[in-house]
Amino acid sequence: MIEILATGPQSLIQDLGRPGWSNIGVGPSGAFDRASLRLANRLVGNSETAPGIETLGGGLRLRFNEPTIVSVTGADGPLHVITNDIPRPTGRNAPLTLAGGDVLSIEAPTRGLHSYVGIRRSINVAFTLESASTDTLAAIGPTALVAGQRLTLANAAMTHPPIDLAIARSMTGPMHVIRGPRWDWFTDEAQAAVTRHTWTVSPISSRIGMRLVGAYLERREPNRELASEPMVTGAIQVPPDGLPVILGPDRPTTGGYPVIAVVVDSHLDRLAQIAPGDPVAFRVIPLE
Repeated sequence: MIEILATGPQSLIQDLGRPGWSNIGVGPSGAFDRASLRLANRLVGNSETAPGIETLGGGLRLRFNEPTIVSVTGADGPLHVITNDIPRPTGRNAPLTLAGGDVLSIEAPTRGLHSYVGIRRSINVAFTLESASTDTLAAIGPTALVAGQRLTLANAAMTHPPIDLAIARSMTGPMHVIRGPRWDWFTDEAQAAVTRHTWTVSPISSRIGMRLVGAYLERREPNRELASEPMVTGAIQVPPDGLPVILGPDRPTTGGYPVIAVVVDSHLDRLAQIAPGDPVAFRVIPLE
């Protein structure tokens, strides 16, 4: 039904993940930007939990051998439907009706980093631990998509697509965090730097963790070691080099670096759309 013509830097099958398996060392994985995957599925009439395609940057090209409805959400940028070798620009965040033989081409984003493709009926893929997500750290779930691969469709459509167009959400402003369990391990200057300093995303970042460059976060006791303890998505670990790392959906389930702060759940999806070189600012909010 679907032929993968090109994948761009990385294209993965993702759903909303496999939470609840940390006790056996399996992280949640799932779509980096959960809200965008949910929207992509709603736009084509699927369940929000249905598997879709998460693609990094631009370059994904899909040929559909039968008529179908698709949507592209997440990052902003050019999008084309190619019919008989003639490309026509089209919009994101809306249902797109494709004819048999049409090619969907996702170009490099102008804002954001990850795009999500929802396909009516969803993708027919095996589930591992109740999820079709690709976990790049644990190597669980489907392998990354490759050119020449063919995908078939499931039968997950629920209703006629109920949304004509969705308004893009705001991605501006500081990310909200709460104090982490090891906040008091850090000096007063380091604690203040969390919110006073504007960080830059390092190119050495992935779904496992987003590395930040900026101020050095100094520990009160530099030689103090921490036994490995449970980690959550959004935990901001500080390795010995003093530069924070925000753990992503493919994070490990435990870690031995102190966590100075944790990104709140409602701001986690924003991490997926922050590209290398982008600035990141934090605001510490109180626990409710």
